[in-house]
Amino acid sequence: MGRRADASGLDGVLVLAKPAGPTSHDVVALVRRLTGTRRVGHGGTLDPFATGVLPLFLGGATRLVEYHLGDRKGYRATVCFGASSTTDDLDGELTPVDGPQLSATAVEADLATFRGEIRQRPPAFSAIQVGGRRAYAMARGGAPAELGERAVTIHALELVAWNSDDPGRPVAIIDVECSAGTYVRALARDVGAALGSGAYLGALVRTASGPFRLEDAIAVDVLRAAAAEGAAAISALLLPADAGLEAMPSVHLEPGEIAEAAMGRFVRPLAGLRGLPPDEPVRLLDAAGRIVGVGVPDGRRIAPTKMLPSAVAGVTGAADDRVAAGRDRAELRDSASGDGVPVDA
Repeated sequence: MGRRADASGLDGVLVLAKPAGPTSHDVVALVRRLTGTRRVGHGGTLDPFATGVLPLFLGGATRLVEYHLGDRKGYRATVCFGASSTTDDLDGELTPVDGPQLSATAVEADLATFRGEIRQRPPAFSAIQVGGRRAYAMARGGAPAELGERAVTIHALELVAWNSDDPGRPVAIIDVECSAGTYVRALARDVGAALGSGAYLGALVRTASGPFRLEDAIAVDVLRAAAAEGAAAISALLLPADAGLEAMPSVHLEPGEIAEAAMGRFVRPLAGLRGLPPDEPVRLLDAAGRIVGVGVPDGRRIAPTKMLPSAVAGVTGAADDRVAAGRDRAELRDSASGDGVPVDA
Protein backbone atom coordinates (compact mmCIF):
# COMPACT_ATOMS: atom_id res chain seq x y z
CA MET A 1 0.00 0.00 0.00
CA GLY A 2 1.11 3.57 -0.57
CA ARG A 3 2.10 5.79 2.31
CA ARG A 4 -0.75 7.64 3.94
CA ALA A 5 -0.76 10.99 5.66
CA ASP A 6 -0.36 10.74 9.42
CA ALA A 7 -3.67 10.58 11.27
CA SER A 8 -2.79 13.70 13.26
CA GLY A 9 -2.53 15.74 10.07
CA LEU A 10 0.66 17.36 11.37
CA ASP A 11 3.50 17.77 8.89
CA GLY A 12 6.49 20.00 9.48
CA VAL A 13 9.67 20.68 11.40
CA LEU A 14 9.64 21.19 15.14
CA VAL A 15 12.86 22.81 16.40
CA LEU A 16 13.00 21.68 20.01
CA ALA A 17 15.41 22.65 22.80
CA LYS A 18 16.40 19.30 24.28
CA PRO A 19 16.88 19.32 28.06
CA ALA A 20 19.54 17.32 29.88
CA GLY A 21 18.55 13.81 30.91
CA PRO A 22 16.48 12.15 28.20
CA THR A 23 17.98 10.50 25.15
CA SER A 24 17.13 11.82 21.71
CA HIS A 25 14.94 8.74 21.25
CA ASP A 26 13.14 9.59 24.50
CA VAL A 27 12.39 13.04 23.09
CA VAL A 28 11.05 11.50 19.88
CA ALA A 29 8.75 9.24 21.91
CA LEU A 30 7.52 12.21 23.94
CA VAL A 31 6.76 14.22 20.81
CA ARG A 32 4.90 11.26 19.31
CA ARG A 33 2.71 11.11 22.41
CA LEU A 34 2.09 14.85 22.75
CA THR A 35 1.33 15.42 19.08
CA GLY A 36 -0.45 12.16 18.30
CA THR A 37 1.89 11.80 15.33
CA ARG A 38 3.19 8.32 14.65
CA ARG A 39 6.01 9.26 12.31
CA VAL A 40 8.60 11.45 14.02
CA GLY A 41 12.32 11.50 13.25
CA HIS A 42 15.32 13.63 14.15
CA GLY A 43 18.39 14.70 12.26
CA GLY A 44 21.19 13.96 14.71
CA THR A 45 21.57 12.32 18.11
CA LEU A 46 22.40 14.22 21.28
CA ASP A 47 23.78 12.33 24.28
CA PRO A 48 21.52 12.28 27.36
CA PHE A 49 23.62 14.82 29.32
CA ALA A 50 23.74 17.20 26.33
CA THR A 51 21.25 19.98 25.71
CA GLY A 52 20.41 22.18 22.78
CA VAL A 53 18.73 22.35 19.42
CA LEU A 54 17.16 19.11 18.19
CA PRO A 55 15.23 19.43 14.91
CA LEU A 56 12.33 16.98 14.76
CA PHE A 57 10.50 16.04 11.59
CA LEU A 58 6.82 15.18 11.84
CA GLY A 59 4.57 13.29 9.45
CA GLY A 60 5.51 13.67 5.81
CA ALA A 61 8.51 15.83 6.77
CA THR A 62 10.27 12.63 7.88
CA ARG A 63 10.69 11.91 4.16
CA LEU A 64 13.10 14.85 3.99
CA VAL A 65 15.34 13.99 6.95
CA GLU A 66 18.06 12.57 4.70
CA TYR A 67 18.66 15.99 3.16
CA HIS A 68 19.65 17.31 6.61
CA LEU A 69 22.06 14.53 7.59
CA GLY A 70 25.06 16.38 6.17
CA ASP A 71 24.24 19.64 7.94
CA ARG A 72 27.00 21.31 9.93
CA LYS A 73 26.60 21.35 13.68
CA GLY A 74 27.51 24.04 16.21
CA TYR A 75 28.34 23.37 19.86
CA ARG A 76 29.46 25.07 23.04
CA ALA A 77 31.55 22.52 24.89
CA THR A 78 32.98 22.43 28.40
CA VAL A 79 36.33 20.61 28.37
CA CYS A 80 37.68 19.46 31.72
CA PHE A 81 41.44 18.81 31.88
CA GLY A 82 43.44 16.72 34.34
CA ALA A 83 41.50 13.46 34.00
CA SER A 84 40.42 10.96 31.37
CA SER A 85 37.04 9.24 31.09
CA THR A 86 36.11 5.77 29.90
CA THR A 87 33.31 7.34 27.84
CA ASP A 88 35.23 10.57 27.06
CA ASP A 89 32.57 12.53 28.97
CA LEU A 90 31.37 13.13 32.51
CA ASP A 91 29.25 9.96 32.55
CA GLY A 92 32.28 7.66 32.45
CA GLU A 93 34.74 6.50 35.09
CA LEU A 94 37.30 9.25 35.62
CA THR A 95 41.02 8.64 36.06
CA PRO A 96 43.30 11.51 37.15
CA VAL A 97 46.15 12.28 34.76
CA ASP A 98 49.34 14.01 35.83
CA GLY A 99 50.34 16.47 33.14
CA PRO A 100 51.91 19.86 32.66
CA GLN A 101 50.32 22.97 34.09
CA LEU A 102 48.18 24.38 31.31
CA SER A 103 47.46 27.94 30.26
CA ALA A 104 44.91 29.57 28.00
CA THR A 105 47.70 30.41 25.58
CA ALA A 106 48.77 26.76 25.35
CA VAL A 107 45.20 25.61 24.81
CA GLU A 108 44.58 28.18 22.07
CA ALA A 109 47.72 27.04 20.26
CA ASP A 110 46.60 23.42 20.60
CA LEU A 111 43.12 24.16 19.22
CA ALA A 112 44.65 25.64 16.08
CA THR A 113 46.04 22.21 15.16
CA PHE A 114 42.54 20.71 15.16
CA ARG A 115 40.98 23.10 12.65
CA GLY A 116 40.25 21.79 9.19
CA GLU A 117 39.96 18.15 8.18
CA ILE A 118 41.25 15.82 10.89
CA ARG A 119 41.28 12.10 11.62
CA GLN A 120 39.17 11.15 14.62
CA ARG A 121 38.68 7.85 16.43
CA PRO A 122 35.08 7.58 17.70
CA PRO A 123 34.57 6.90 21.41
CA ALA A 124 34.45 3.27 22.50
CA PHE A 125 31.00 4.04 23.93
CA SER A 126 29.28 5.07 20.70
CA ALA A 127 26.38 3.83 18.60
CA ILE A 128 28.61 2.71 15.74
CA GLN A 129 27.84 -0.84 14.65
CA VAL A 130 30.66 -3.39 14.54
CA GLY A 131 29.72 -6.81 13.23
CA GLY A 132 26.06 -6.11 13.87
CA ARG A 133 26.59 -4.96 17.46
CA ARG A 134 26.68 -1.45 18.89
CA ALA A 135 30.11 -0.35 20.08
CA TYR A 136 28.72 0.81 23.43
CA ALA A 137 27.22 -2.65 24.08
CA MET A 138 30.58 -4.28 23.40
CA ALA A 139 32.34 -1.77 25.68
CA ARG A 140 29.85 -2.38 28.48
CA GLY A 141 30.49 -6.10 28.09
CA GLY A 142 34.18 -5.57 28.72
CA ALA A 143 35.30 -6.13 25.13
CA PRO A 144 35.46 -2.70 23.49
CA ALA A 145 35.64 -2.69 19.71
CA GLU A 146 38.67 -1.48 17.80
CA LEU A 147 37.18 1.53 16.04
CA GLY A 148 39.08 2.96 13.12
CA GLU A 149 39.72 6.63 12.58
CA ARG A 150 37.59 8.58 10.16
CA ALA A 151 37.80 11.98 8.57
CA VAL A 152 35.77 14.84 10.02
CA THR A 153 36.02 18.57 9.49
CA ILE A 154 36.34 21.19 12.21
CA HIS A 155 35.22 24.39 10.49
CA ALA A 156 35.74 26.61 13.54
CA LEU A 157 37.20 26.05 16.99
CA GLU A 158 37.59 28.89 19.47
CA LEU A 159 38.41 29.22 23.16
CA VAL A 160 35.75 31.48 24.70
CA ALA A 161 36.52 31.07 28.44
CA TRP A 162 39.27 29.65 30.65
CA ASN A 163 39.20 28.80 34.36
CA SER A 164 42.35 27.67 36.16
CA ASP A 165 41.25 28.24 39.75
CA ASP A 166 42.26 24.62 40.27
CA PRO A 167 45.60 24.49 38.36
CA GLY A 168 45.53 20.71 38.26
CA ARG A 169 42.02 20.55 36.78
CA PRO A 170 41.45 23.63 34.62
CA VAL A 171 38.33 24.02 32.51
CA ALA A 172 37.94 25.46 29.01
CA ILE A 173 34.77 26.58 27.25
CA ILE A 174 35.11 26.22 23.50
CA ASP A 175 32.85 26.90 20.54
CA VAL A 176 32.90 24.25 17.81
CA GLU A 177 31.49 24.26 14.30
CA CYS A 178 31.95 20.87 12.69
CA SER A 179 30.80 18.43 10.06
CA ALA A 180 28.07 15.91 10.74
CA GLY A 181 29.44 12.77 12.39
CA THR A 182 31.97 14.59 14.57
CA TYR A 183 32.17 13.42 18.18
CA VAL A 184 32.81 16.45 20.36
CA ARG A 185 33.71 14.24 23.32
CA ALA A 186 36.38 12.59 21.18
CA LEU A 187 37.60 16.06 20.26
CA ALA A 188 37.86 16.96 23.96
CA ARG A 189 39.79 13.73 24.60
CA ASP A 190 42.23 14.39 21.76
CA VAL A 191 42.76 18.05 22.68
CA GLY A 192 43.79 16.96 26.15
CA ALA A 193 46.06 14.19 24.86
CA ALA A 194 47.83 16.61 22.53
CA LEU A 195 48.63 18.79 25.55
CA GLY A 196 49.96 15.86 27.56
CA SER A 197 46.97 16.02 29.88
CA GLY A 198 43.82 13.98 30.10
CA ALA A 199 40.57 15.71 29.19
CA TYR A 200 36.89 14.87 28.93
CA LEU A 201 33.66 16.57 27.96
CA GLY A 202 31.96 18.04 31.02
CA ALA A 203 28.97 19.65 29.33
CA LEU A 204 27.66 20.15 25.82
CA VAL A 205 25.13 22.49 24.26
CA ARG A 206 24.25 22.16 20.59
CA THR A 207 23.84 25.73 19.40
CA ALA A 208 23.04 24.96 15.77
CA SER A 209 22.03 22.08 13.54
CA GLY A 210 22.31 23.24 9.97
CA PRO A 211 20.07 26.31 9.62
CA PHE A 212 18.27 25.66 12.90
CA ARG A 213 19.49 27.75 15.84
CA LEU A 214 19.10 27.31 19.57
CA GLU A 215 17.71 30.81 20.01
CA ASP A 216 14.76 29.79 17.83
CA ALA A 217 14.19 26.43 19.52
CA ILE A 218 11.05 25.66 21.52
CA ALA A 219 11.19 24.43 25.10
CA VAL A 220 9.51 21.13 25.94
CA ASP A 221 7.15 22.93 28.34
CA VAL A 222 5.96 25.14 25.48
CA LEU A 223 5.16 22.02 23.46
CA ARG A 224 3.32 20.51 26.43
CA ALA A 225 1.21 23.65 26.76
CA ALA A 226 0.41 23.61 23.05
CA ALA A 227 -0.56 19.94 23.22
CA ALA A 228 -3.02 20.75 25.99
CA GLU A 229 -4.68 23.29 23.68
CA GLY A 230 -4.94 20.98 20.68
CA ALA A 231 -3.59 20.27 17.21
CA ALA A 232 -3.97 23.86 15.99
CA ALA A 233 -1.65 25.14 18.73
CA ILE A 234 0.92 22.47 17.92
CA SER A 235 0.68 23.25 14.21
CA ALA A 236 1.48 26.89 14.98
CA LEU A 237 4.86 25.77 16.37
CA LEU A 238 5.86 23.90 13.21
CA LEU A 239 8.01 25.16 10.38
CA PRO A 240 7.20 24.02 6.82
CA ALA A 241 8.29 20.49 5.93
CA ASP A 242 11.10 21.83 3.73
CA ALA A 243 12.38 24.38 6.26
CA GLY A 244 16.16 24.53 6.01
CA LEU A 245 16.19 23.31 2.42
CA GLU A 246 15.82 26.74 0.82
CA ALA A 247 19.16 26.34 -0.95
CA MET A 248 17.84 23.30 -2.82
CA PRO A 249 16.54 24.31 -6.28
CA SER A 250 12.79 24.14 -6.80
CA VAL A 251 10.20 23.94 -9.55
CA HIS A 252 6.47 24.68 -9.39
CA LEU A 253 4.11 22.00 -10.64
CA GLU A 254 0.55 22.30 -11.88
CA PRO A 255 -2.09 20.10 -10.15
CA GLY A 256 -2.05 17.64 -13.06
CA GLU A 257 1.73 17.39 -12.88
CA ILE A 258 1.56 16.72 -9.14
CA ALA A 259 -0.94 13.93 -9.81
CA GLU A 260 1.42 12.41 -12.39
CA ALA A 261 4.34 12.60 -9.97
CA ALA A 262 2.19 11.01 -7.25
CA MET A 263 1.70 7.99 -9.53
CA GLY A 264 5.47 7.66 -9.94
CA ARG A 265 5.51 9.04 -13.47
CA PHE A 266 8.08 11.36 -14.98
CA VAL A 267 6.88 14.94 -15.28
CA ARG A 268 7.76 17.66 -17.75
CA PRO A 269 6.88 20.90 -15.94
CA LEU A 270 5.12 23.48 -18.06
CA ALA A 271 7.53 26.00 -16.54
CA GLY A 272 10.47 24.05 -17.98
CA LEU A 273 13.71 22.86 -16.42
CA ARG A 274 15.93 25.81 -17.24
CA GLY A 275 18.46 26.46 -14.48
CA LEU A 276 17.88 23.16 -12.68
CA PRO A 277 21.06 21.11 -12.15
CA PRO A 278 20.73 17.63 -13.69
CA ASP A 279 20.98 14.58 -11.45
CA GLU A 280 20.63 16.65 -8.27
CA PRO A 281 17.51 16.78 -6.06
CA VAL A 282 15.01 19.59 -6.56
CA ARG A 283 11.99 20.51 -4.48
CA LEU A 284 8.63 20.02 -6.17
CA LEU A 285 6.26 22.79 -5.11
CA ASP A 286 2.58 23.41 -5.67
CA ALA A 287 1.17 26.72 -6.93
CA ALA A 288 1.20 28.11 -3.36
CA GLY A 289 4.87 27.27 -2.89
CA ARG A 290 4.27 24.32 -0.56
CA ILE A 291 6.50 21.32 -1.02
CA VAL A 292 4.80 18.19 -2.38
CA GLY A 293 7.90 16.12 -3.03
CA VAL A 294 11.44 15.86 -4.31
CA GLY A 295 12.59 14.79 -7.75
CA VAL A 296 15.70 14.52 -9.88
CA PRO A 297 15.82 16.16 -13.35
CA ASP A 298 17.71 14.65 -16.26
CA GLY A 299 17.59 17.74 -18.47
CA ARG A 300 14.28 16.85 -20.15
CA ARG A 301 12.03 15.66 -17.35
CA ILE A 302 11.89 15.05 -13.61
CA ALA A 303 11.80 11.65 -11.94
CA PRO A 304 9.85 11.92 -8.66
CA THR A 305 11.77 10.22 -5.86
CA LYS A 306 9.87 11.28 -2.75
CA MET A 307 6.29 12.50 -2.51
CA LEU A 308 4.72 13.86 0.66
CA PRO A 309 1.45 11.96 1.26
CA SER A 310 -0.60 14.80 2.74
CA ALA A 311 0.37 17.24 -0.01
CA VAL A 312 -0.40 14.73 -2.73
CA ALA A 313 -3.73 13.78 -1.16
CA GLY A 314 -4.80 17.41 -1.34
CA VAL A 315 -4.51 17.31 -5.14
CA THR A 316 -5.34 13.76 -6.07
CA GLY A 317 -7.78 12.62 -3.39
CA ALA A 318 -6.78 10.10 -0.77
CA ALA A 319 -9.23 7.51 -2.09
CA ASP A 320 -7.70 7.35 -5.57
CA ASP A 321 -6.39 3.79 -5.89
CA ARG A 322 -4.29 4.70 -8.90
CA VAL A 323 -2.38 7.26 -6.85
CA ALA A 324 -1.73 4.73 -4.08
CA ALA A 325 -0.41 2.25 -6.62
CA GLY A 326 1.78 4.92 -8.16
CA ARG A 327 3.22 5.79 -4.79
CA ASP A 328 4.05 2.11 -4.36
CA ARG A 329 6.03 2.17 -7.57
CA ALA A 330 7.84 5.32 -6.47
CA GLU A 331 8.63 3.67 -3.14
CA LEU A 332 10.32 0.78 -4.94
CA ARG A 333 12.71 3.27 -6.52
CA ASP A 334 13.24 5.08 -3.24
CA SER A 335 16.54 4.88 -1.40
CA ALA A 336 14.81 3.65 1.77
CA SER A 337 16.40 6.26 4.00
CA GLY A 338 14.46 5.01 7.03
CA ASP A 339 12.21 8.05 7.24
CA GLY A 340 10.69 8.47 10.64
CA VAL A 341 13.56 6.53 12.24
CA PRO A 342 15.98 8.52 14.41
CA VAL A 343 19.56 8.42 13.18
CA ASP A 344 22.95 8.83 14.81
CA ALA A 345 24.83 11.71 13.21
